[in-house]
Amino acid sequence: MAIRPLHDRVIVKRTEPERTTASGIVIPDSAGEKPDQGEVIAVGRGKALDNGEIRPLQLKVGDRVLFGKYAGQAVKLEGEEVLVVREEDIFAVIE
Repeated sequence: MAIRPLHDRVIVKRTEPERTTASGIVIPDSAGEKPDQGEVIAVGRGKALDNGEIRPLQLKVGDRVLFGKYAGQAVKLEGEEVLVVREEDIFAVIE
């Protein structure tokens, strides 16, 4: 299913964190927190400015990003949980 977010919204798929410690201890899913980074899978056209122009987003599909722990709205897309986040809620691009 193709999805296109509206305006300045971005669809982000969370990336799974490392599930073992440096010493090799496996951390169960219930003990870990939700990751605060992910991969952009879709972007909107851009933010509509007061003068009617559209400012394109600085993000693109495939970017790895950092976002707030409680940022965005979680939705199910083809059985997988993704986040719908505004561009302004994304802190940084991981390069």
